[in-house]
Amino acid sequence: MAKPIRAVMFDLDGTLLDTAPDFVVVVNQLLSEQARPALAAEIIRAGVSNGSKALIKLAFSLDESHEQFEPLRQRLLELYLAHIAVHTVLFPGIDKLLGKLADHNIAWGIATNKPATYTLPLMAALNIQPAPLSVICPDHVARSKPDPESLFLAGTQLGCLPEEIIYIGDHKRDIDCGKGAGSITIAAAYGYVDAGDDPANWNADYCVNHADEIWPIIERHL
Repeated sequence: MAKPIRAVMFDLDGTLLDTAPDFVVVVNQLLSEQARPALAAEIIRAGVSNGSKALIKLAFSLDESHEQFEPLRQRLLELYLAHIAVHTVLFPGIDKLLGKLADHNIAWGIATNKPATYTLPLMAALNIQPAPLSVICPDHVARSKPDPESLFLAGTQLGCLPEEIIYIGDHKRDIDCGKGAGSITIAAAYGYVDAGDDPANWNADYCVNHADEIWPIIERHL
């Protein structure tokens, strides 16, 4: 028999937070510095979950071996750190969901592939309440997602088993991480899904198109 859920873990970019508006600004700022035309917001938005390397490839069509690739990536990260929480907000429905979790004494946290250098200042700036009880970045594990180590660590920090965790993410790597840990998984189809990708193919236990759909799923597992 399935164990009752004791915690909910979220991926960060594209699941808990809509960080894309700030990335749109800094990617286009970098393009402007390089005398390149701006990219449409929706093109940048779709690539945010794949990290800074993917954004440089998207914006400049450069391979990682190109001599300008890493300098451009470092400049992008510098610009982002200076603009980290200007336009970023919780996705619609997340604030209400966090309140529901608090009302039912369900812990919540974050398991992200975003380095702590950016995750921690972002979370400090937003000061989300109730605050997460676990924030796991690649810096805290030997193997980042899709490896399940992040959720094993979350279970240790939150005092629960991985199978007592629901993990929500907007990329197949998140679902693979959750599945590998034995957690219940929810695909956030409202997030930054790559063009041509389909969350229905990620083998998640559930798939939602809006954060308002998450609480009824959690209720089934209380």
